[in-house]
Amino acid sequence: MRRKIVGYHLDEEGHWVADLDCGHPQHVRHQPPWMERPWVTTPEGRRSRIGMELDCKRCDEDAPEPPSGPAAGQQTPRRRRRP
Repeated sequence: MRRKIVGYHLDEEGHWVADLDCGHPQHVRHQPPWMERPWVTTPEGRRSRIGMELDCKRCDEDAPEPPSGPAAGQQTPRRRRRP
């Protein structure tokens, strides 16, 4: 689920964590060559990403399953008539 960055804080290991508008935290590390986020390393760079959307894995995990069946607009399977 896409969520906006509303702020940042440092974790206990000194890594930057984005505060998302859903209330969940998400690390935003710059660790080349695996993760390229040079904007994380400066206050100006972090400020420039306020409002940027990230995928919040915690919201995806907490999201309820989509409804299924006729109430969700799906048709019920029809039974075949015997000849």
